[in-house]
Amino acid sequence: MRGIEEPNVSNWLAAHVEGAVAPFEYHLIAGGRSNLTYRVVDAAGTVYVLRRPPLGHVLATAHDMAREHKLMAAVGKTPVPVPRMLALCEDPAVNGAPFYVMSYVAGTVMDSLDKAASLPVELRRTAAFDLIDVLAELHAADIDAIGLGDLARREGYIERQLKRWTTQWQNSKTRELAAMDEVVAALTSRVPEQKDVAIVHGDYRFGNVLTNTETGRIAAVLDWELCTLGDPLADVGYLGIYWARDDQRLVSNDPSAAPGFPSYDELVARYAERTGRDVSQIEYYVAFSYWRLAVISEGVYARYLNGAMGEQDIDLTVMKGSVEHLVASALAAVRRLG
Repeated sequence: MRGIEEPNVSNWLAAHVEGAVAPFEYHLIAGGRSNLTYRVVDAAGTVYVLRRPPLGHVLATAHDMAREHKLMAAVGKTPVPVPRMLALCEDPAVNGAPFYVMSYVAGTVMDSLDKAASLPVELRRTAAFDLIDVLAELHAADIDAIGLGDLARREGYIERQLKRWTTQWQNSKTRELAAMDEVVAALTSRVPEQKDVAIVHGDYRFGNVLTNTETGRIAAVLDWELCTLGDPLADVGYLGIYWARDDQRLVSNDPSAAPGFPSYDELVARYAERTGRDVSQIEYYVAFSYWRLAVISEGVYARYLNGAMGEQDIDLTVMKGSVEHLVASALAAVRRLG
């Protein structure tokens, strides 16, 4: 199995995962430029999940297995549903890179309109509101009590992000975009006061959770690679770019355009009701999220354009246009602020 040195990993699993019985079968669940996820089945039929960094040359800091393991173990002490952490291997001699093992959680990753069809229409509001309720629980976690007080700086989240991604844009941009300059100027001049500090997931949406399609409840929150400490409203704004709205083009991995889902405004109202937070400037965080994703997407486009990603069948015109669409969406959100 590519990415798994089976004899070494199998021996390690039998020695370090309580109850695991060799031999093991390995199946790749998700791969790509992000972390690789494998379904592992032992001789007794017990299912586990193994996560490791992507193959090839990657920055260790961008795919820190120990950090991700620590995060999920800590969040597991709260009401937020996450898989149970079972073991962490930091010795690259075992599998060429660190990895960790967690419990298997059944559920559906609803990352398309087709996937939304697996959730009964009458449960779609339930699932959407549970998605928000789980986010509210995450933002209510006592950072110090669960051992994440040293995860990152707490204050000035948006300011730090603006500085980081503005620099990234300058280093990776392939052309000048006047709309980008307008967005950066507006975001920089209108940074909301950060009133709270919370665990910020950084990529919170239906596509990064497992949904129980029989109950409409969130079974587990996944993909904690971008998690940090900061302004909790950033997560709420980010969800807005993956939610169908009348004034924006449907995102391909957003299931919310299917009948039965509540509006984004209803989600924001639910979050405000659950947390008591002021959400009057949520469009700022939506604009910020569009802008950040545009910068990230431009970096990916630049790497493909320059041949750094190798020979792949990618439509660069579509990729380039996607960046411009994201910038336009950020500008539209900025202008909604008045």
